[in-house]
Amino acid sequence: MVLEKIIAPDGITDPRYVAARSSFWEYCKLKNQKFFKESRKFLRELAETLQSFVERRLINPKTGEPYTKFMINIPPRHGKSYILTLFCEWCFGRDPVGMQIISVSYNEILARRFARYVRDDIDATKIDPKYFVFNDVFPSVHIKYGDASQMMWSLEGTFFSYLATSFGGTMTGIGCSLGIIDDPIKSAEEAYNDNVLADQWDWYCNTFLSRVEEGGLQIVNHTRWSTKDLCGKLLENEPDEWYVFCRQAYNEQLGTMLCPEILSLKSYRDKRAKMSDAIADANFQQTPMDIKGRLYTSFSTYDRLPEGKRGRVISYTDTADTGSDYLCSLVAEEIDGQGYMLDVIYTQKPMEQTEPMVAEQLHVYQVHGKAQFESNNGGRGFARAVERNLWERYKDRRVPISWFTQTHNKVARIRAESTFVMRNILMPKDWETRWPEYASAMKNYMAEGKNKHDDAPDATTGLAEMIQGKKERKLKTMKRSSLGI
Repeated sequence: MVLEKIIAPDGITDPRYVAARSSFWEYCKLKNQKFFKESRKFLRELAETLQSFVERRLINPKTGEPYTKFMINIPPRHGKSYILTLFCEWCFGRDPVGMQIISVSYNEILARRFARYVRDDIDATKIDPKYFVFNDVFPSVHIKYGDASQMMWSLEGTFFSYLATSFGGTMTGIGCSLGIIDDPIKSAEEAYNDNVLADQWDWYCNTFLSRVEEGGLQIVNHTRWSTKDLCGKLLENEPDEWYVFCRQAYNEQLGTMLCPEILSLKSYRDKRAKMSDAIADANFQQTPMDIKGRLYTSFSTYDRLPEGKRGRVISYTDTADTGSDYLCSLVAEEIDGQGYMLDVIYTQKPMEQTEPMVAEQLHVYQVHGKAQFESNNGGRGFARAVERNLWERYKDRRVPISWFTQTHNKVARIRAESTFVMRNILMPKDWETRWPEYASAMKNYMAEGKNKHDDAPDATTGLAEMIQGKKERKLKTMKRSSLGI
């Protein structure tokens, strides 16, 4: 950019400062020359595109109107949150009266940090002439005295300028001309949790949108984790309304990195080697995890049981090994070598609650074929307690309860039976709403790498083995209860 000798209306003569008023990229370079280098082309492209967006020069080719919705998907540590804090400062400098900003972060700590960066930069006092401060470029813009809390503050001459909040937080009585959502998902576990994703979508629709004024701008800065994450839902519902600035860390065709100074090829390969492909692709390549890496790619479903056919009703129960694990108890009707899932208990509730729950399940669904319990880590005692509940509550002796010690590798079993599970364990059409946590655990189980919970796939694999008659061949021990009831 050519820096001309221009005198600004308020007397600013330094050509760098004059240029920074009209160019967000020049402002970024003034703030941090070491990070915002001309060699980092993606950062310049992002800065210039953000400026076009806020100046309403970024035109949607399908409508001919300026975009009002902007999405950023770039790898971690590449400055996406940092550049947004500078963008807020620059916008306030250019239009201190007309700009009202609400920024939303993952939690209150990050929200406070984001807000503090913006506020402190605007409020900075120049001490050393060698160092740049905000008022070198915008000398007439100041934080209002007495109205400068970290999370909500105003500029001089305004009633409200900035609010920072966390995802799910309240924004009562506040509106904005620019709303920013900054990375609302922080882990693969959250990305796998359909309840978390649904809550975020609900909050966005019912709370956040109500605070963006008519004609206001939205920016969503988001690592792509899932097709059901906020970006995925927005692109599904409003595919033609969002401008998407997406950059991958590694260009597979060229074999080059987006910015080797920030993330080298060697470091990239080292990081990938330590995490699952699905998580690496989400973080670095902006490819949602549920597109790549799932063990179960589909599930068979049914509307009703086959007419004129009845089979044996069986059950498989995997008790919780630790306090963070889930108990998973499945009931299915076996017909022609396939299992039609009838009921699922998938819970972290304590044993004193799950023992009667499982007993009721076995009684209600008339499990008279076989009910198997893994006896590892207390499963035998759990099975005996369930049998006692069956007798004491229902006088039901018909459920044939057995327990066994599982000696085969869990991960190997789950992978080996995955094809059978997908083809021959049939779920009710509404299984995802009927058993949401179980469905999420099944759908998001990854083929490679670590999975925090494997209780649902493990129990479903056990059910598949029962249907195929593999238990009798594989299990080390299997015993019928000896309770005298």
